[in-house]
Amino acid sequence: MAPFFMLDSFLDYLTTQKRFSEHTCLAYRKDIEQFLEFTGVVTKSDIREVNSRVIRGWMVDLIDNDYENTSVNRKLSSLRTYFKWLLKERVIDSSPISMVEGPKVRKRPPSFAQQNELRPEKVQDYFDDDFDGVRDRLVFEMLYQTGIRSSELIGLLDQSVQNNQIKVLGKRNKERIIPITNELSELIQTYRNLREEIVLKTPHFFVRNNGEKLYPKFVYSKINHYLGKVTDLEKKSPHVLRHTFATHMLNNGAGLEVLKELLGHANLSATQVYTHNSFAELTHIYSQSHPRGRKN
Repeated sequence: MAPFFMLDSFLDYLTTQKRFSEHTCLAYRKDIEQFLEFTGVVTKSDIREVNSRVIRGWMVDLIDNDYENTSVNRKLSSLRTYFKWLLKERVIDSSPISMVEGPKVRKRPPSFAQQNELRPEKVQDYFDDDFDGVRDRLVFEMLYQTGIRSSELIGLLDQSVQNNQIKVLGKRNKERIIPITNELSELIQTYRNLREEIVLKTPHFFVRNNGEKLYPKFVYSKINHYLGKVTDLEKKSPHVLRHTFATHMLNNGAGLEVLKELLGHANLSATQVYTHNSFAELTHIYSQSHPRGRKN
């Protein structure tokens, strides 16, 4: 069956006006074509007959065919963008998906490393003493000790990193100040000394040995490599170190409001996701400490 005749125009809109990547546009094409094939939509009159009941039927069919809820929601998101565009183009008078809710996705607690896995004496042995090794260790430690995002770390300017604090430009261009330890400050100075020996002056704090600043895939591969040395976690990404920072802070007595400010969250609900892990730790301690909780 041929796809609905305006699909190519929709994809052209995503490419030229929304500036979506080729990969994203391909995903949209697959999602929309799958829906059009399910409904039998080919013409303009066909698309006008689509209602929320039809869309829910497609959603049920996807679930019956073992699609995960996350995948179903992604496909519904593609469909929302498609109908929004059709509405803009005056092909339809109202969007049939506006009243459709996707299946609920159970949020998994964030993955994090254990405190004993990140002991300094355990971690430091995996890094060399040359420029690359010191920089990589500083990247690792800064992500873990400050909880900043990978993008925030890459965007750090040299003038933003001081002896006892760093100034981070977060989402929505909101600045925040994060204190750092004496040990991290010493590592920063060691890195600076080595950097001055091999690269020209640059406004960026973290650079490769060619003087260019870091990029997301570079940071991900480094953290994935070094986390793999110290933990058996399935996920080993820079964001895991952010989760680890937050969890360890809560487990050691930090309040949610303080953690919210350190993480740069816009509201407290985003921070509260870490209370699950903290409560799990408290439960473990209780079961080991209380006489009725201890196993004989």
